[in-house]
Amino acid sequence: MSTEWYTRLEKGHIGGVSEDVLDAVARALRLDDDERAYLFDLARSSRRARRTPSRRGDVEVPPRVRWLLDSMTMSSAFVRDGRTDIVAGNPLARAVFAPMFDSATADERGRPNLARYIFLDVGARDFFVDWDAACAATAALLRAEAGREPRDRALRELVGELSARSPEFRDRWAAHDVLMRHDGVKRLRHPDAGHLELTFQSLDLPLPGRAVHDLVVYTAEPGTASEDRLKLLASWAATRSRATRPTP
Repeated sequence: MSTEWYTRLEKGHIGGVSEDVLDAVARALRLDDDERAYLFDLARSSRRARRTPSRRGDVEVPPRVRWLLDSMTMSSAFVRDGRTDIVAGNPLARAVFAPMFDSATADERGRPNLARYIFLDVGARDFFVDWDAACAATAALLRAEAGREPRDRALRELVGELSARSPEFRDRWAAHDVLMRHDGVKRLRHPDAGHLELTFQSLDLPLPGRAVHDLVVYTAEPGTASEDRLKLLASWAATRSRATRPTP
């Protein structure tokens, strides 16, 4: 197998490749689980007959998921789609990630996009203590989504925008790293609460069609200063939520 062959596969120009061949490619290149899944996604995408880029409509977040989010009063939780749009979140997520929600990179509905914030808002460099790691992980998540949905027009436009405006994104996109799921520890420098060290976990949400959404939950280790600060943000979030609730 050649580099040209793999490049053509990534661009969706090769169809009919058997799973045995793909498995051999994965072994030869010593791909990890995420990279192997990405390779198979590319092959599946190349087999589809429809080649014209399309704009996928937003998938509605079911009420039961929104109820779940609102019930998590001591955890910051949001739903993220494959393009890293934050499509739903609880009040504590809005409080913890206030710089992202308030950023000019959010869309006209006030919905933030994680990739746009990280790469295009200079404030993200201060908010994310490990900004370089956040850049690498976010670009790799988008690369994985491009393997699943290579003809998603909105995704192509996002990648094009980030490539044109951010040299950091161009460098990381050129690395071709892939990440299907992102879990671990996030360190934030919150403008009101100060330093937060939060453990986060992403969980797949079963939604209609081919939609890929993650429920991402951030919690603090019990007994730590970060837990105290998270409780403070939760109190503020609950107060603001009651203040904005319609009067019966």
